[in-house]
Amino acid sequence: MNESVEPAPTAQPEKARGPQLGEVLEFMRLLWAVDHGLQSTSKRMESQLGITGPQRLVLRLVGRFPGITAGTLAQILHVHPSTLTGVLKRLEKRGLLERKSDPLDGRKALFALTEPGRALDIPSTGTVEAAVQRVLSKMNRARILHTQDVLTALAEELGAITPSSGPMDDGQPRG
Repeated sequence: MNESVEPAPTAQPEKARGPQLGEVLEFMRLLWAVDHGLQSTSKRMESQLGITGPQRLVLRLVGRFPGITAGTLAQILHVHPSTLTGVLKRLEKRGLLERKSDPLDGRKALFALTEPGRALDIPSTGTVEAAVQRVLSKMNRARILHTQDVLTALAEELGAITPSSGPMDDGQPRG
């Protein structure tokens, strides 16, 4: 009887790649690695730049949209406005953001960068943004859009965003 026998897998490739986890667990493992990398880089940014990753993202958004409200920032970031309150207060206290009352609705605050805030509103090495930029520069547009679609679907499934939500969704294809 000449049955073909599969060779036993060697220990070396498994050590290099890790055990075969299957699609779901492998995806979750990679998400965990990204989350860990975000947290580590954010801590490094705080010691080097004086602001965390989330604080820098808020600064960059306020720099892009001067006069933005906390509510609009929360929509863009897909967080509850109360989640943003602490970040905004810390940035204000550090003199990086200024808050002004909305002349049309005094209950709303409009945010803008101060001069020190504008100094941080530039591309910088050692930031999450710089790492994302390096990775995206190596990918073609179709691959980036596909990845965004997967991450969007996952965020929707987890309830972090609602389908077709956010001020950036204008119904047009991304590009």
